[in-house]
Amino acid sequence: AQIAAITQSSGDLILNVDSDTTIAPDVVSKLAHKMRDPAVGAAMGQMKASNQADTWLTRLIDMEYWLACNEERAAQARFGAVMCCCGPCAMYRRSAMLSLLDQYETQLYRGKPSDFGEDRHLTILMLSAGFRTEYVPSAIAATVVPDTMGVYLRQQLRWARSTFRDTLLALPVLPGLDRYLTLDAIGQNVGLLLLALSVLTGIGQFALTATVPWWTILVIGSMTLVRCSVAAYRARELRFLGFALHTLLNIFLLIPLKAYALCTLS
Repeated sequence: AQIAAITQSSGDLILNVDSDTTIAPDVVSKLAHKMRDPAVGAAMGQMKASNQADTWLTRLIDMEYWLACNEERAAQARFGAVMCCCGPCAMYRRSAMLSLLDQYETQLYRGKPSDFGEDRHLTILMLSAGFRTEYVPSAIAATVVPDTMGVYLRQQLRWARSTFRDTLLALPVLPGLDRYLTLDAIGQNVGLLLLALSVLTGIGQFALTATVPWWTILVIGSMTLVRCSVAAYRARELRFLGFALHTLLNIFLLIPLKAYALCTLS
């Protein structure tokens, strides 16, 4: 359906909005303003959870989206290359999309068709073609997020596979981008690995010596507190202190899930 819409469209710009996403009245104008620069191939808005108030999980995901947009994407945009223009609300240059359509439609990974992570894959194709990708924080879009753990973990599994796959596909692109983007890609993957090793080391210490790995707990707890405090200060919202709960979610559920995603990537 998306491919058909692209080929049958006639404007200069194409706005992609998910069916469960509501955009603010000024989103189109703000994204279009950013796209006035012909060097920009895609621009995304800031994502929020429309069902934020439903459960503790939706509140946590809403904060996760804020951090992903206003830390990760904002930093990447500063250097001209948002590595994933999120599918729920992103604008693309039609001429660029048409030139990339064959590659986009026939996504392959290790010679096999791949049908997940379309937004990240399209962003990488845009960067490969020499376009910039941007983030517009004032273009607000609200999307429905998972409200149960099972749905959330299935979503995270898809996203983890997409991230691992497209990180590999982006490797040839990174040398042509600002060096920060290479550092960012390394940091996101090495940081996850270091956290996993720290947790495994702590578990090993407890299992072998029956002693609590206080230093490991202290370091992880301190880093969590600093991150949440900075987010609370920047967002001017104390609720971000509660994002510390995400560290436990990350350690006990998301890291094992991402390890599984990497092992089953095909």
